[in-house]
Amino acid sequence: MTTVSTRPGTAVAGGERQRVLRNTYWLLALSLVPTVLGAWIGVSTGITAALSGGVGVLVFLAGAFGFMFAIERTKHSATGVAMLLAFTFFMGLMLSRLLAAVLGFGNGAQLIMTAFGGTAGVFFVMANLASIVKRDLDGLAKWLFFGAIVLLIGGLVNVFVGSTAFMAALSVMAIGIFSAFLLVDLKRIIDGGETNYITATLSLYLSLFNIFQSLLALLGVFGGERD
Repeated sequence: MTTVSTRPGTAVAGGERQRVLRNTYWLLALSLVPTVLGAWIGVSTGITAALSGGVGVLVFLAGAFGFMFAIERTKHSATGVAMLLAFTFFMGLMLSRLLAAVLGFGNGAQLIMTAFGGTAGVFFVMANLASIVKRDLDGLAKWLFFGAIVLLIGGLVNVFVGSTAFMAALSVMAIGIFSAFLLVDLKRIIDGGETNYITATLSLYLSLFNIFQSLLALLGVFGGERD
């Protein structure tokens, strides 16, 4: 399920920009640990197997938006870091159903590594673009947010329709939209438009999560090999 959160910031001095960027990258790397842990627990125990259809959507939306609200409320304290890491653990749990399905393929592990590598590649490209693009991208962010809302609605509809073709189309759109979100958010951090590294990490994490999830779904549909 697609989730997005962006927040405008205030321009700051060069030293502060570097501090925010450095802390954001460190926290983003750290956030992968609870994500992997949550995914491993979910796959190993099957605890999320029953979260399908409308029930799964409700649990996901309530948990995701509840955590994001709590993160924003506590982002100026150490509690915000703890809330962010708890959120990434939750997202790992929610991802485990897709991971379990992909691991059911003979080449499932390879597909997961390919999706991870593709996501890392997108991040590398967008990070480099953000450092050389000169124009302001805040106007693009508004259109991307609208696109994310369309994706969210489309995902909700497909929960009940269950169309593989529609899911694939939404996944392709999600990869494009959230890759652009990465560029916009990284550009804003580099330019000093975001002053809080917890908020910055949340935005980047959500984009990367959605890109990875969408890539993995596409690879499962078109590249999965049954034993």
